[in-house]
Amino acid sequence: MSILHDKTVAEARKNIEQREQGYRAKSLKMYPHVCGRCSREFTHANLHLLTVHHRDHNHDNNPEDGSNWELLCVYCHDEEHSKQLSQSGFAREKEIPVATNKAFAGLGDLLKAKK
Repeated sequence: MSILHDKTVAEARKNIEQREQGYRAKSLKMYPHVCGRCSREFTHANLHLLTVHHRDHNHDNNPEDGSNWELLCVYCHDEEHSKQLSQSGFAREKEIPVATNKAFAGLGDLLKAKK
């Protein structure tokens, strides 16, 4: 069964890569190589840092006119998806409690005792 699973996963990854290459290539021809958020410009040398963001977050929605795409640098793209997670409730609802113990509280006395 693991061979079948491995083949299925490999095929799914291949399909995703092919789909991404299709809309990525189209969007790079359609739009200037500039991040839509921070306005950073990209050249051939760093073009791999420019990503295609789907405005509706549906990677299967790829209209030929590019109306669901915007080019974002990897940093702005990560920020955009972080905002989406936080709005959808996946973010932490409570703050992480601050540590109250003092790890080195008795260290001074221990060091003095060894002298």
